Amino acid sequence: MKILVLTVGLAAAMSSACVSQTQWQPTVDTYGSSRAQFVNRDTQECRQLAMQVSGGSTEQAARGAVTGGLVGAAAGAALGAATGGGAGRGAAIGAAAGGIGTGAVRGVQSNQQFQQAFNQCMRNRGHSVLG
Repeated sequence: MKILVLTVGLAAAMSSACVSQTQWQPTVDTYGSSRAQFVNRDTQECRQLAMQVSGGSTEQAARGAVTGGLVGAAAGAALGAATGGGAGRGAAIGAAAGGIGTGAVRGVQSNQQFQQAFNQCMRNRGHSVLG
């Protein structure tokens, strides 16, 4: 049951991070811009570059979940054994907490990198980016 909760939580964190990167784009003010006709092309190219910079939030969330799950399992096993609750039970709880927490953090960090890179790319191409 706990593995199911971990899997569902991780899948939700990773899919929400992926959606935000594939659909998000900065708001560009084209008023008085001599580059307005290039916004669509530059948006597509900058999205690709930003994905490369950020590593993709789904991939980063998955890596974070694995790392967090391993660290959480080890810590949970040690605590479970020390408190008499059982190393196996402690490992399962630690893996779930560490995996979901670290996976979500890595996904958010990747998404922030994506947005910063996207904005900077558009600005470098001469667009007025509002957010």
